[in-house]
Amino acid sequence: MILKPYYPISGLLRVARDEDGLQLDFMSAIDCFSFFEGLQRRAQRITLGGSNLYVAALADIIKSKKAAGRPRDLAVLDALEKSLAEETARHSKSETRSSQKRK
Repeated sequence: MILKPYYPISGLLRVARDEDGLQLDFMSAIDCFSFFEGLQRRAQRITLGGSNLYVAALADIIKSKKAAGRPRDLAVLDALEKSLAEETARHSKSETRSSQKRK
Protein backbone atom coordinates (compact mmCIF):
# COMPACT_ATOMS: atom_id res chain seq x y z
CA MET A 1 0.00 0.00 0.00
CA ILE A 2 1.36 3.47 -0.87
CA LEU A 3 0.33 6.35 1.37
CA LYS A 4 0.83 10.09 1.19
CA PRO A 5 0.33 11.24 4.79
CA TYR A 6 -1.05 14.73 5.12
CA TYR A 7 1.88 16.91 6.12
CA PRO A 8 1.32 20.01 3.97
CA ILE A 9 4.95 20.69 3.12
CA SER A 10 6.43 17.22 3.30
CA GLY A 11 7.39 15.33 0.20
CA LEU A 12 6.84 12.05 2.00
CA LEU A 13 5.53 8.91 0.36
CA ARG A 14 5.20 5.86 2.58
CA VAL A 15 5.07 2.28 1.39
CA ALA A 16 3.49 0.07 4.03
CA ARG A 17 3.12 -3.70 4.18
CA ASP A 18 0.36 -4.83 6.54
CA GLU A 19 1.59 -8.42 6.95
CA ASP A 20 4.61 -7.49 9.06
CA GLY A 21 4.30 -3.74 9.65
CA LEU A 22 7.19 -2.83 7.34
CA GLN A 23 7.23 0.86 6.40
CA LEU A 24 9.52 2.55 3.90
CA ASP A 25 9.55 6.34 3.68
CA PHE A 26 10.57 8.11 0.48
CA MET A 27 11.30 11.77 1.21
CA SER A 28 12.06 14.79 -0.93
CA ALA A 29 13.27 16.82 2.07
CA ILE A 30 14.71 15.92 5.46
CA ASP A 31 14.87 18.11 8.56
CA CYS A 32 18.33 19.61 9.17
CA PHE A 33 19.67 18.60 5.74
CA SER A 34 19.36 21.19 2.99
CA PHE A 35 21.06 19.06 0.35
CA PHE A 36 20.88 15.34 -0.34
CA GLU A 37 24.47 15.08 -1.64
CA GLY A 38 26.01 14.57 1.81
CA LEU A 39 23.31 12.11 2.76
CA GLN A 40 23.81 10.21 -0.46
CA ARG A 41 27.58 9.86 0.11
CA ARG A 42 26.95 8.27 3.51
CA ALA A 43 23.93 6.22 2.43
CA GLN A 44 23.94 2.57 1.48
CA ARG A 45 22.99 2.03 -2.15
CA ILE A 46 20.79 -0.93 -2.94
CA THR A 47 19.32 -2.04 -6.24
CA LEU A 48 15.64 -2.92 -6.31
CA GLY A 49 13.84 -3.81 -9.50
CA GLY A 50 16.66 -2.39 -11.59
CA SER A 51 16.59 0.99 -9.81
CA ASN A 52 19.09 2.36 -7.31
CA LEU A 53 17.74 3.31 -3.89
CA TYR A 54 19.77 5.11 -1.26
CA VAL A 55 19.13 4.14 2.35
CA ALA A 56 20.11 6.93 4.74
CA ALA A 57 22.76 6.16 7.33
CA LEU A 58 21.31 5.59 10.78
CA ALA A 59 23.36 8.49 12.22
CA ASP A 60 21.74 10.84 9.67
CA ILE A 61 18.26 9.56 10.52
CA ILE A 62 18.95 10.21 14.21
CA LYS A 63 20.23 13.73 13.45
CA SER A 64 17.10 14.47 11.42
CA LYS A 65 14.74 13.21 14.11
CA LYS A 66 16.49 15.33 16.75
CA ALA A 67 16.25 18.39 14.50
CA ALA A 68 12.56 17.78 13.80
CA GLY A 69 11.86 17.61 17.53
CA ARG A 70 8.36 16.19 17.05
CA PRO A 71 7.11 13.90 19.82
CA ARG A 72 6.77 10.96 17.39
CA ASP A 73 10.41 11.44 16.29
CA LEU A 74 11.78 11.88 19.80
CA ALA A 75 9.90 8.77 20.97
CA VAL A 76 12.07 6.47 18.84
CA LEU A 77 15.46 8.11 19.50
CA ASP A 78 16.47 5.78 22.33
CA ALA A 79 15.92 2.66 20.20
CA LEU A 80 17.69 4.20 17.19
CA GLU A 81 20.69 5.30 19.26
CA LYS A 82 21.00 1.81 20.80
CA SER A 83 20.87 0.30 17.31
CA LEU A 84 23.60 2.68 16.15
CA ALA A 85 25.79 1.78 19.14
CA GLU A 86 25.35 -1.94 18.38
CA GLU A 87 26.11 -1.36 14.69
CA THR A 88 29.25 0.60 15.58
CA ALA A 89 30.41 -2.13 18.00
CA ARG A 90 29.88 -4.87 15.36
CA HIS A 91 31.79 -2.83 12.78
CA SER A 92 34.63 -2.24 15.23
CA LYS A 93 34.88 -5.97 16.06
CA SER A 94 34.86 -6.82 12.36
CA GLU A 95 37.70 -4.37 11.65
CA THR A 96 39.72 -5.75 14.58
CA ARG A 97 39.37 -9.32 13.25
CA SER A 98 40.36 -8.22 9.74
CA SER A 99 43.49 -6.45 10.93
CA GLN A 100 44.48 -9.45 13.10
CA LYS A 101 44.16 -11.80 10.12
CA ARG A 102 46.51 -9.61 8.05
CA LYS A 103 49.27 -9.83 10.68
